[in-house]
Amino acid sequence: MQRLQGGPGWRHTTILRDSVQSAAPPLPAGIREAWAEIDGHRMRYLTGGSGRPLLLIHGLMGYSFSWRFNLENLAAHAAVYAVDLPGTGFSERCRLNCTLRGIARHLAQFLDQLRVEEFDLLGTSHGGAVAVLLASLDPARVRRMVLSAPANPWSPYGRFLAPFLSRYPGRFAVPFLARSEAFLKFQIRRMYADPGRITPGTLEGYAAPVAIPGTTDHVVRILRSWLGDLDEMRRVLPAVADIPTLLLWGENDLPVRLLSAAPLQAQFHRAELRVLNGVGHLPYEEVPHDFNQAVIEFLTR
Repeated sequence: MQRLQGGPGWRHTTILRDSVQSAAPPLPAGIREAWAEIDGHRMRYLTGGSGRPLLLIHGLMGYSFSWRFNLENLAAHAAVYAVDLPGTGFSERCRLNCTLRGIARHLAQFLDQLRVEEFDLLGTSHGGAVAVLLASLDPARVRRMVLSAPANPWSPYGRFLAPFLSRYPGRFAVPFLARSEAFLKFQIRRMYADPGRITPGTLEGYAAPVAIPGTTDHVVRILRSWLGDLDEMRRVLPAVADIPTLLLWGENDLPVRLLSAAPLQAQFHRAELRVLNGVGHLPYEEVPHDFNQAVIEFLTR
């Protein structure tokens, strides 16, 4: 097992990476773990397949583990790159700019380092908002974009919760809640419309990186810039309006309500909206067959 060196908590990272790989299903055939160094910091990603590059961007408190039911299928049609964003998963904990624009620039450097020119984008929740900012940096590089219930200016949930959790006294609750198995189990159940679809190993997989020092500080910093980030997302949407875009939404999504899909769709000139009935916030986990089919059909059309 290769060690993640160079930053605070790397010994914890090594131990917990071993833990998550024993708790989660093994990597699908043809998918491998890889590392990149961006701005002097190490970033983990999973990759496999061939063809047009497809960058997968996970949501808040997620990491490449989120795509465990999708990578093998998507890699049959594309060269996939599923990152652990800086400060998350098993990437190095560091104090890089974690605004939407800061993370987007980090990913742009990652793609440049891999010499990826034109690519497709798949982002979910907070990662969907990151995808929009990344596309806005150079829209000509993005062929198609899939946004799965992206955080957006028309979704009211984060506008109230993020400021509370990022400031006194709410920010002191974040480390406690994030490391509480009962709370994590509650949060995962709430992300699914049907908790019976939660597979063994899901709780352990999401819990493993949380204990790495610096993780909850990183989350608080993201929440602190949430409102300003949503305003910036609204400002850059005209720059990406011509990119063919698929909006995927679970009918019963609680964190990013379906009611925000229509005003977001209206910002694009060529956007399709597909609603998955009886599904929550994580369709790529809850109904991976339907999710994979929709994404592949759109990207290969």
